[in-house]
Amino acid sequence: MTRWHGDLNLVYSYQTDTTLLTHRYTKAPLKIQRSFYPEGKEICHSVLLHTAGGVVGGDELTQTIHLQPHAKTLITTAAAAKIYRSNGQIATQKISLQLEENACLEWLPQETIIFDGAVYQQDIRVDLGQNATFLAWDITRLGRSARGERFREGKWRSHTEVWQQGYPLWIDRQGLENSEEMLDSPQGLNGYPVIGSLICLGQPISDTIIDQIRLLLSEANDQGEIGITQTLKQGLLCRYRGFSTIKARYWLSLVWHYLREILFLRSPIIPRVWGSLHLMA
Repeated sequence: MTRWHGDLNLVYSYQTDTTLLTHRYTKAPLKIQRSFYPEGKEICHSVLLHTAGGVVGGDELTQTIHLQPHAKTLITTAAAAKIYRSNGQIATQKISLQLEENACLEWLPQETIIFDGAVYQQDIRVDLGQNATFLAWDITRLGRSARGERFREGKWRSHTEVWQQGYPLWIDRQGLENSEEMLDSPQGLNGYPVIGSLICLGQPISDTIIDQIRLLLSEANDQGEIGITQTLKQGLLCRYRGFSTIKARYWLSLVWHYLREILFLRSPIIPRVWGSLHLMA
């Protein structure tokens, strides 16, 4: 069977108060839609596409995205990513994000669905320049739980590193492999099939901001579990585990909206490709 070796290389630059996509290279199945500016020329919104419909064992996807000084970009995806059952080969995705000084990236892909039997590894490396800001989330569903499927077989790995001028700000390793015990353990997924993380780094986060976000999230406990903490170096981390990707996106969106208003002084702008599902609690 044909295996995909997709590649995407983007460069954003800031010129005369406008963030522009000044370089693009894509190799199927990875594509990018045209840039659009729902909140003015300063912030470029981009939508990435995977035209093959899903990822299978043996696929290799590479994304390299570079924000030059002062560039401001919001990047999302056109649909949920689907990682299909493997024939034994591993599927990989490697993402490299470079933000130069005073650049800001909101990295908000739609959820990833890991089918039972999939073998998948994702590696993300982020390098931040001085005063650069990185706000990102990752939402993963393990198994198609709506049809009763659990992730009983296969392997999933997610490795994220964020560095700033040679200093590690956040290193996160997650994984699951053929483990009913980990699926059900309170120290693992506690029976929940959906997990999500939101990270904001590069901006000072006060105790007041943390307290206000905890207040926003105080009603989430009956629909899953969610928590927030300060990172050791200028930032915060929010974790979710529950039953619904819609609810995961809803609660993480509350945090994203609040940070946008407090840190960036920007009103929330919902990417049009999301539709209205994220608003459902």
